[in-house]
Amino acid sequence: QVQLVESGGGLAQAGTSLRLSCAASGGTFSTNAMGWFRQAPGKEREFVAAFGRSGSSIYYTYYADSVKGRFTISRDNAKNTLYLQMNSLKSEDTAVYYCAVRTIVTLATVRSSGSYNYWGQGTQVTVSS
Repeated sequence: QVQLVESGGGLAQAGTSLRLSCAASGGTFSTNAMGWFRQAPGKEREFVAAFGRSGSSIYYTYYADSVKGRFTISRDNAKNTLYLQMNSLKSEDTAVYYCAVRTIVTLATVRSSGSYNYWGQGTQVTVSS
């Protein structure tokens, strides 16, 4: 079983930055997608950023329009860790952020939260103005 643990959340002022981390453990596994989602109170979980691949070892990067140019997804394979660098934070970025991994074969878009089979517990990000 894959275990994912997020960290790095907290309180930040608008215009500043935060870096989220997601440590993976639980043995060996292959992924076709790994990424970040967020959920604000009263709203559905939405896609933020992800790496995805199909039929190769090359991962392509995907971002939600709302964060493109401000957030950067990265990973450290040696540490089994996924990161989300969040710059120029806005109040609307306030949400619980979740990391997720997809190991099953599927044609679903990497932007679809329902297609991921492993999730972390989430880390709260609060942006004040």
